Amino acid sequence: MLRFETAGESHGECLVGTLTGLPAGIPISLEAVDRELWRRQQGYGRGGRMKIETDRAEIVSGVRHSHTIGSPIAVLIRNKDWQNWTEALPVEDTAGAEEKRKPVTRPRPGHADLAGALKYNFHDARYILERASARETTVRVAVGALAKALLGEFGIQVLSHVVAVGSVRLERPAEWEELVALSRKPEVLLGCIDPAVEARMKEVVDEAYRTGDTVGGVFEVVARGVPPGLGSHIAWDTRLDGRLAQAIVSMQAVKGVEVGFAAEGAASFGSKVQDTIHYDRAGRRFTRGANRAGGLEGGITNGQDVLVRGLLKPISTLRRPLESVDLETREPALAAYERSDVAVVPAAGVIGEAMVALVLAGAFLEKFGGDSIGETRRNFDGYLEQLKEY
Repeated sequence: MLRFETAGESHGECLVGTLTGLPAGIPISLEAVDRELWRRQQGYGRGGRMKIETDRAEIVSGVRHSHTIGSPIAVLIRNKDWQNWTEALPVEDTAGAEEKRKPVTRPRPGHADLAGALKYNFHDARYILERASARETTVRVAVGALAKALLGEFGIQVLSHVVAVGSVRLERPAEWEELVALSRKPEVLLGCIDPAVEARMKEVVDEAYRTGDTVGGVFEVVARGVPPGLGSHIAWDTRLDGRLAQAIVSMQAVKGVEVGFAAEGAASFGSKVQDTIHYDRAGRRFTRGANRAGGLEGGITNGQDVLVRGLLKPISTLRRPLESVDLETREPALAAYERSDVAVVPAAGVIGEAMVALVLAGAFLEKFGGDSIGETRRNFDGYLEQLKEY
């Protein structure tokens, strides 16, 4: 079973991720991992933290001579901002440390501050926000890059783009070639494939900057080359669309998920929604008239592109704070402000890619197994032959 975990706080010394279950022999490029980390840091509307950090992955176990060796992989990403927090967040308590803390006693509406403080009986939300922060997703992107390396060996690619920022929305499907070109850009504005629409999105972010507000949006993750047959219909927790939905909604600030064209389908008749089935005799394969299902039917991939969208709310930290209550005095107060972003939709798309890649890689290994990449490949090739002979 492919499994990953992360550890670390936003202003702690480092972030750590572990990934267990990858077969031995997968080529790993640190340059490729760092490129994914760079993509996560880009986008118009990011805050001052991105000017401090230059994220680089250190793989400290599980990879030797640029290949996986079958053992758990541990990835470490150091926080440069830690130098400003060593006295505020020390591991060991010391004399006078109380005076150097940076407590948060005015919880932010929409953040985990108050709910977490109540849960853990903290009267300082600092310990909650340090872990709840989206800084944690840095290491998700790093381990997601390793999952991408596995999928890439079998012709599966995962990319993303921004569909909407605030009320401005891209009203056409993205072509795969546009997503590839977008992923290779040396600079990232708002991650939209259409420059004219992106310019209008920028105006929305500018308005949020001007008013001290924040803005959300929608990102779409597309996985191409996914074979039919990943996932299962037999139990609620084996349905792949459910697992993808959980992965996307587990991301900070994501409040909704859409597989395929779910919202459009909910407002349509069945005859307009279902993807008709056809057969290509020359290619000896089944095809579809459209892909409104997003590549999944009954919790199983059907061979089309997997399409998953995340609906991202505006982030909770506002430069123009909302009403709150002080945890110590119980008196009305304005919510705390932590250095933050205004818009993070392009970054969320990159994080979404990592989460989709991890879920698909897990489902891929459940079906094809293998302790080495060679064994996995033999199993995969045998399945492709089965599909041809069907």
